[in-house]
Amino acid sequence: MDSSPYDGGSGGTDVPSTAKILVAGGFGVGKTTLVSAISEIRPLRTEEPMSERSVGVDDTADVRAKTTTTVAMDFGRISFKSQLVLYLFGTPGQERFWFMWDDLSLGAIGAVVLADTRRVGDCFASIDYFERNGVPFVVAVNCFDGAPRFDPEDIRIAMALSPEVPVVLCDARDRDSVRSVLVNLVRYVMANKGHASAGAR
Repeated sequence: MDSSPYDGGSGGTDVPSTAKILVAGGFGVGKTTLVSAISEIRPLRTEEPMSERSVGVDDTADVRAKTTTTVAMDFGRISFKSQLVLYLFGTPGQERFWFMWDDLSLGAIGAVVLADTRRVGDCFASIDYFERNGVPFVVAVNCFDGAPRFDPEDIRIAMALSPEVPVVLCDARDRDSVRSVLVNLVRYVMANKGHASAGAR
């Protein structure tokens, strides 16, 4: 994989040199795939084969080809020519692993919530968590082959998202598509910081 840094295109001097990003969403939505697609280093994965213990617990109805599951986290890194380095932490999607989210979210500047139009409700727990904890996030709709396609604004309405929260369509397998998601998130985070600074004056 080409490991050359990306140009974030921010053009500003307020971008931090390093930043931590969470990648969250429901079970089987593509978090491990997204981190693997963009990471310039060999990503750390904690995937294990699904066992009989997951039967009746993990809903595999729309992801029947899935044979492994993340039991701790995924980790990757991507550098931009603006000297910004993003560290990506993929969270486990199953409810029984949610106790790890508080630790993983420490120091995160923002999050990507991956969604699947076949199972939109699976990402609500992630959205609720980040809204409750004041973590800026974007919703990235992973366009699975054969899945229904909807306009981002229709998805926003279905998820009852605030107008300012970015909703983008993506392919978690495609590096350029994932890059676009991360650029949208960083711009959103920096815009929020700018508004907060202006309001404090």
